[in-house]
Amino acid sequence: MLDFDPIQFLGEWEGYQVESVRRLRIKGRARILIELSPREDRAGRCSGCGRRVASIHDVTVRRVRDLPILEAETHLIVPRRRLRCPRCGPKLERLSWLAPWGRVTTRLAESVARLCQVMAVKHVAGYLRLGWDRVKGIDKRWLRKTLGPVDLRGVQVIALDEFAIQKGHRYATVVVDAVRKRVLWIGRGRGRADIRPFFELLGSEGRAQIRAVAMDMNAGYLEEVRAQCPQAQIVYDLFHVVARYGHEVIDRVRVDEANRLRHDPKGRKVVKGSRWLLLRNRANIEKREDRVRLQELLAANRKLAKVYILKDDLKHLWTYHYAGAAMRFWNQWYHRAVRSRIAPLVRFAKNLKGHLETIIAHSRWWLSTSLLEGINNRIKVIKRVAYGFRDDEYFFLKIRAAFPGNPG
Repeated sequence: MLDFDPIQFLGEWEGYQVESVRRLRIKGRARILIELSPREDRAGRCSGCGRRVASIHDVTVRRVRDLPILEAETHLIVPRRRLRCPRCGPKLERLSWLAPWGRVTTRLAESVARLCQVMAVKHVAGYLRLGWDRVKGIDKRWLRKTLGPVDLRGVQVIALDEFAIQKGHRYATVVVDAVRKRVLWIGRGRGRADIRPFFELLGSEGRAQIRAVAMDMNAGYLEEVRAQCPQAQIVYDLFHVVARYGHEVIDRVRVDEANRLRHDPKGRKVVKGSRWLLLRNRANIEKREDRVRLQELLAANRKLAKVYILKDDLKHLWTYHYAGAAMRFWNQWYHRAVRSRIAPLVRFAKNLKGHLETIIAHSRWWLSTSLLEGINNRIKVIKRVAYGFRDDEYFFLKIRAAFPGNPG
């Protein structure tokens, strides 16, 4: 015979003892009901001031979910005491295993939060047989508690990026500490006024400490950063500049060439169907047939070959560590682009020339574009796993949790 109560030993419900245990079967599912009662030999602790209080104000019986025992849903019947604290007045008893108004134990809440890191809320709810709203609420409260307010002290280099939050061109902006690789702030929208709350949160001292800001070619971002942090160096990142090149140059030339070949149905079909092949990095094309298709397309179409080669060459501008060398490379690339007489390419090159300072700045501020790419890719995964988010705060908390950053 055991000289201890195994249920009490395994449960460890501080301040309570087990009165009864029943195993039921409801609609074919096993369920365990554990009735607890407060220990009379131990005074409760006030949830307000933390002092021990023996006097009871009232008792309310509450049903609480705990972790399953032997695959059976486990429900606790808990007489929840309100103490008559001489300092705070009537206050709930503080329990280490149950939040003041909790309907699940702390360990079940921790388990839900851990599962929500790798599973969709819907799947966690189905696995633990909890309501979808309850699982989401548990995870949201847990994220708020564990993440807490963002520490903005000592932030000097940041990166701004936009991401699609919903269909219909609805966007949000994420601000990242580029040194520690942690998410600092997320807000709906991608305009100048939309990112202003972040700089207000930084305060005057925090704004004065910002030395460099990496971003895409967003005019709203540029104007607000220059207004809030005039001393900061703007750095345009490779990922977004090349993406814009793809949309404004390669796409435009491809469409023009397809229109030119309207009397050649076979050639027009080849050009029209080459969009993703032309936009992808050559190194990322793994299938041999795709590489052959690309080679044949570039050999057959001189304009597409030129804009494709110049796209690859443009990326080298972000590999220089010295501004002088970067400037020499830019001059060579710019003259090649202008001499091509390909209208979309010439327009893009002249527009980019007006932002040259922000591009050459990369030689001084070596900010990796993989950080912004990684954030965007991880956000897409979070959205896909959750089948989209309608609760901005919860979505933003999930993103913050995905990028906690390196230790300072």
